[in-house]
Amino acid sequence: MKAFASFFLLYIVVLCIHLWRPVTASRSMLQQNETDRLVLIAFKAGITQDPLGMLSSWNDTLQFCQWSGVYCSRRHVNRVVGLNLFSYGLVGSLSPHIGNLTFLRTIILQNNDFLGKVPFEMGGLFRLRVVVLSNNSFEGKIPTNLTNCSELRELNLIDSKLEGKIPEELGSLSKLTALGLGSNNLIGKIPASLGNLSSLTRLSIRKNNLEGSIPEELGRTSIDYIQLGFNSLKGMIPSSLYNLSNMRHFLFGANQLEGSLSQDVGVVFPHLRGLTLAENRFTGPAPVSLSNASMLEFFFLLDNSFTRLVPPNLGRLQNLRAINMAMNQLGSSIGDDLSFIDSLANFTRLQKIIFSHNFLKGPLVSTIANFSTQISRIGLGVNQIHGTIPSSIENLVNLTYLNLVMNHLTGSIPPNIGKLYKIQALGLLGNKLSGGIPSSISNLTLLFNLDLSSNNLVGDVPSSLAACQNIAYLDLSNNNLNGSIPNNVIGLSSLVLLQLGGNAFTGVLPLEVGHLINLIELDVSDNRLSGALPNALGN
Repeated sequence: MKAFASFFLLYIVVLCIHLWRPVTASRSMLQQNETDRLVLIAFKAGITQDPLGMLSSWNDTLQFCQWSGVYCSRRHVNRVVGLNLFSYGLVGSLSPHIGNLTFLRTIILQNNDFLGKVPFEMGGLFRLRVVVLSNNSFEGKIPTNLTNCSELRELNLIDSKLEGKIPEELGSLSKLTALGLGSNNLIGKIPASLGNLSSLTRLSIRKNNLEGSIPEELGRTSIDYIQLGFNSLKGMIPSSLYNLSNMRHFLFGANQLEGSLSQDVGVVFPHLRGLTLAENRFTGPAPVSLSNASMLEFFFLLDNSFTRLVPPNLGRLQNLRAINMAMNQLGSSIGDDLSFIDSLANFTRLQKIIFSHNFLKGPLVSTIANFSTQISRIGLGVNQIHGTIPSSIENLVNLTYLNLVMNHLTGSIPPNIGKLYKIQALGLLGNKLSGGIPSSISNLTLLFNLDLSSNNLVGDVPSSLAACQNIAYLDLSNNNLNGSIPNNVIGLSSLVLLQLGGNAFTGVLPLEVGHLINLIELDVSDNRLSGALPNALGN
């Protein structure tokens, strides 16, 4: 009996425990749910503007897991694991109560206008994996305790107003694969500790005020996308970076980097898609191996001191969309420096080719007109190119920019140039072109900048040029143009600059000059004009 009583007592105790535990768990769950709901309410309270009404659903008519942008766990009932309010124009501050969403894994607030500091309390969210706060107005320093979020895979704080140094402690986030700190006001050096991030594949810290050299330790990561442009970085590219064989985008423009570029860059980076080293101090030959990077889509090497020939065999780069090697010292004494253009003919994706301000010699090959009809920009100005402008250039129907200035071109301007209907800037100054100004130029109604100065052009200015109603910069100076200045041309109200000096114009300055309400500069000197200056000029 005693044994039975003891057994019964034990049974009652076990039963009570069994019945009590769910009640206790339920109360705990309710408290936790209430915590998450209160955090979201505090978040909403920090928003001062919600132009799209994104948070209008955040009220008691819906359970909070159904609120717009809120994602809850399936395993842990009614616990918030995600907050995604991407591009809703929200204005306000990020509540420090966000640190109480202890199950939060993802927070995406990109493309809004959050102000103030990134809450220090976020460092307590040990489950956090993705933080995307880019394109906002956060200020202050990057919270160092974010390094407590050891599960973090992506940290994107691009395009805000953050200041101070990049925390050394970020190098302890061993699972981090993407780090974006670009377009802020960060100072100091790139921490060598970032080299500890062996899983890191994407690094963007462009457009800050960083200085010093690029750490050799970055070569220990798995980076395939690196963006360090628009800083004040100095020194040479570390040799260790050439070991990152999966590199796809290598973007180092607008720094003070120097030395020569590895001639094997196209071999060691076989998957390369984008290369930007513009506006640095690189010297030596342009890398001949670029043609080995068969996936390359663009390379910008402008404003350096690269020498010798344009890299050969560019015809292998069938995915190429843009090349810019302007402002270097490319060229040879042979005089056939434009032969590379032949290999680019019929490229279906090529849109931009710029080689202005070099020492390129040779004839303007007619194959320039065989570029893909997709090409929109051609820049070969300030070189030593001779020959004539091929009439077949009319085939480039999507051309918006053509710069052939300061060369040795002869012959006339093709009469069918008026078929380049989309062109906005046409620069032919400083050549030896002869003949008249084609009347077909009047078809270029999108023309914004026309510079035909310092040639040997003769004849009248076509009155039909007045059809170019968008033209702002018109320079016909230093030619042999004659006749009277067309009334309707000088009356184009869109003109900001009008240069007609150094010709043989006769007659009076038309009264229509008073229509130039946007004019900043007018030059009609060194002509044969007569009569008084129109009173309308004062307008």
